[in-house]
Amino acid sequence: MTSKPLTRRQAYEAQQRRRATMIAAGSTFAVVAALVILIPMAPGWEAVKRVFFNGAVFAKTFPGLLNAFLLDIAIFLWCAPLIALLGLALAIARDLRSPALYPLRLFSMLFTDVFRGLPVILVIYLVGFGIPGLGLPRPWNSPYIWGSLALILVYSAYVAEVIRSGIDSIHESQRSAALSLGLSGADTMRFVVLPQAIRRVVPANMNLFIALQKDVALLSFIGPVEIFRQAGVYKSLMANFTPYMGAALIFLALTIPATRYADYLMNRQHKARS
Repeated sequence: MTSKPLTRRQAYEAQQRRRATMIAAGSTFAVVAALVILIPMAPGWEAVKRVFFNGAVFAKTFPGLLNAFLLDIAIFLWCAPLIALLGLALAIARDLRSPALYPLRLFSMLFTDVFRGLPVILVIYLVGFGIPGLGLPRPWNSPYIWGSLALILVYSAYVAEVIRSGIDSIHESQRSAALSLGLSGADTMRFVVLPQAIRRVVPANMNLFIALQKDVALLSFIGPVEIFRQAGVYKSLMANFTPYMGAALIFLALTIPATRYADYLMNRQHKARS
């Protein structure tokens, strides 16, 4: 089966894409080559290589960092679904239109305003040290519980706003059509608005959950020995910063594929709309 010949326009566009690819590859190679050649020429490169890129220290500490990273993953796995559920509930509450339910809408507004306005690390300190300071018995004074709660509070506020933007993007005529067919307001939200809104905000929420995976490391400031704290322990024991580079590589191995997948979803969504 012979392929259909390209039109002059298609041939020109293909030629331009090949030209752009060659230029991009050439410029990238030139920059990488310059870095590889120039960085080792710096006066302090040998000291930096010994302190940050020590192969022996990396090999010795990397398995321990991987084990500590399992705690990061565990915290992420129990926080993510709770964030999604609370964020969805807050977004729906923000969209309530009944005057009798205005207190719920007001609570959602205040919640998102407060927790989007506070730095994550500040909320972790306030919740992680403040609530256990009430003298709660074990295990309710655990930093794992209250540190996770701090992440849930902050990230659910961001997720709620993203979902709310998706709800607001659904044209009002679709609500009117659903109501004219006899659907209640709750059924309209459940069967008409939310299915479309959730699909539209998946890429944006994926980026938030990628950020959550990184911010789990902030819990180390209130006690949990996850990968960041473990890297700090190794740094103190060996007087070497290479464990931090190992931790960075582990994070990148997880976040870069997830980021590329989020970009793929966003590009596919953009093409579907155009």
